[in-house]
Amino acid sequence: MPFLDAADGTTLYYADWGSGRPVVFIHGWAMNSNMWEYQLPWLIDQSVRCVVYDQRGCGRSDHPARGYDFDTLAADLDVVLRRVDAHHATLVGFSLGGGVIARYLARYGSDRVARTVMIGTNTPYLWKCDDNPEGLDRSRVYEGFMHGLQTDRPKLLAECAPAFFGEGAVSKQMAEWVVGLCHGSNPVGMLELYRAVNHTDFRPDMAAFTMPTLIIHGDADPFQPIEATGRRTARAIRSSRLIEYEGASHGLFVTHRERLNADLLVGSRDL
Repeated sequence: MPFLDAADGTTLYYADWGSGRPVVFIHGWAMNSNMWEYQLPWLIDQSVRCVVYDQRGCGRSDHPARGYDFDTLAADLDVVLRRVDAHHATLVGFSLGGGVIARYLARYGSDRVARTVMIGTNTPYLWKCDDNPEGLDRSRVYEGFMHGLQTDRPKLLAECAPAFFGEGAVSKQMAEWVVGLCHGSNPVGMLELYRAVNHTDFRPDMAAFTMPTLIIHGDADPFQPIEATGRRTARAIRSSRLIEYEGASHGLFVTHRERLNADLLVGSRDL
């Protein structure tokens, strides 16, 4: 399997399939690149070059005790893009992956990037405060989830699955498979990444989106509520287009895979 070394020596797993202008997929919190199982084969059949990687602390990459902040995650993405010699790339980020794209563009610029796609993004800033009244109440979500991660992670993730997909939207086996992706992640990394997702303010990074950007979001997403995230991100990016999936929750890559795949194909070529 191909691996590369990040700036701090952390080894990252990646894969590069196909030829031409790359579409680079950035997975969500605590998962790994296997989450794209129902996107990659179909897109490759459409002659799309697909690049995936496991972020630090996840899947087949190293599981260090440090580096779970968006500056470091953006630096890791930069190493991946350089390794595959990406030019005119499309960056596709799911949930936390949207924040990675935002920080990457703010720190490294857009020379390698032609388009971006944000799916269920966590941008621009989640938490409610004096200058962010549209945000979420921290005490209502964050503290309980952190407690669950630290006391009974398997129970917490299993109980979150119905809301993640939407009640009855997937089989029991599919839900268990997706939850299983998270169990392969470093418990230290899971905690630190969750802190980073919820505390990082991406509002200053939004100006770096100067390229066509497709934002895809379920309008019934309880994990990244669309009014606090997707719609605000669309308003912050002048060159964006927002597609709302009516009645959809967060796990669009499974529950709405055919529609999502078609939108990704359009988003990787022409917005």
